[in-house]
Amino acid sequence: MLPERRGVPVGSDLIKAADHNSDHGLRAVRRSRRAGRMRLLFWLFSLAALFSICFAIFGFKMFFHGVEDHQSLPSLRDIKDVSIEPYTIEKPKKKPHRARFNPCEVELIDSVDLLNEPKSFWNFVNFSLQYIQTDHTPSHENPITPRFGGHQTLEEREQSFHVTNQTIHCGFIKGPQGFPNTGFDLVNEDKMYMNSCTVVVSSCIFGSSDFLRRPTSKMISEYSKKNVCFVMFVDKETLVKLSKEGSIPDEKGFIGLWRIIVVNNLPYNDMRKTGKVPKFLSHRLFPSARYSIWLDSKMRLHTDPIQIIEYFLWRKKSEFAISNHYTRHCMDSINLTIQTLINPYQVVRITDVPEGSFIVRAHTPMSNLFSCLWFNEVDRFTSRDQLSFGYTFLKLKRMNPDKPLVLHMFKDCERRAITKLFHHRNP
Repeated sequence: MLPERRGVPVGSDLIKAADHNSDHGLRAVRRSRRAGRMRLLFWLFSLAALFSICFAIFGFKMFFHGVEDHQSLPSLRDIKDVSIEPYTIEKPKKKPHRARFNPCEVELIDSVDLLNEPKSFWNFVNFSLQYIQTDHTPSHENPITPRFGGHQTLEEREQSFHVTNQTIHCGFIKGPQGFPNTGFDLVNEDKMYMNSCTVVVSSCIFGSSDFLRRPTSKMISEYSKKNVCFVMFVDKETLVKLSKEGSIPDEKGFIGLWRIIVVNNLPYNDMRKTGKVPKFLSHRLFPSARYSIWLDSKMRLHTDPIQIIEYFLWRKKSEFAISNHYTRHCMDSINLTIQTLINPYQVVRITDVPEGSFIVRAHTPMSNLFSCLWFNEVDRFTSRDQLSFGYTFLKLKRMNPDKPLVLHMFKDCERRAITKLFHHRNP
């Protein structure tokens, strides 16, 4: 055997050791390379994830801020005049703000304790005014259904505008014998209380349309608390609603200063028209009253009633006071033509439009006549009383030039100074 061949067995352990060391080194190199590749992949993946997050948040343009590509990334100068199409997302429309109207100064007297009614105040037009109590008796050939306002003919309507001794329609008309009552029924106890009133503050809530707003007691004098009737007319539905809200009449029927009087058998389905009965016909409901103040249920009285009467009636020497409307200052050429057999309204031109939520009245014959005429127009036509006010006043004035109704239309800001105005209850 050759020496080299012979030497193989002799040095085999050394060869194996060298081969083992070589294999171990190769595996270490391979592990190092794999670890390097894993670290590289980890950092590449991290950078890619970071890139994706930044792109989503800040947009692609952040990373190419210095690149000017007018086709893909136009400058602000290029897009300045580009219009936005109307189909872009629209912002919700805001509700228009309600206009605000502020009160103005009202120079009321300091105290009512020593106040006396002026002796010359009642020197107004004087005549006798009576009211129709029962409708005409129907015949079998011409039957009629009784109505609260009656069945006034056109001739009767025309004659009622003459200031003279007369008997006119003015609500509360009963049907002939055998027919049911026409409405606005009151219990005898309430009638007796109302007959005792000489000065009245009244309001109404029908159909549960509003909250009960009590007069501000600290602003009402002890004299007025003892001598003025505060009457709130309601129906049964409203009484139940108020009771659930905690406003329950005491054993005498009072909630605060308000004497709650329940009206049964409402005369109209329209609650607004039913509300015109106590609003216009306070002289019928309170036959002994010399003065009355009406305020809508959306208002709270925070002024003494005697101060109000002194300021708007005695000091102004007027028998009927109502405020101008807060936004509508002119009814120009309003045509109230009614397309029926009845005589249409004429064109009305007046410069003063009333805000009918607050009325101060002396119960003079002329004031009572105007109130009846105004009510008859509302009963015949529409519950919206602003239009019929102008027609009634001008016609009464033109037909009786020497017998005026002494009307005082005061500023609406004065009304806001003596009352607090709220919004009606949401339906």
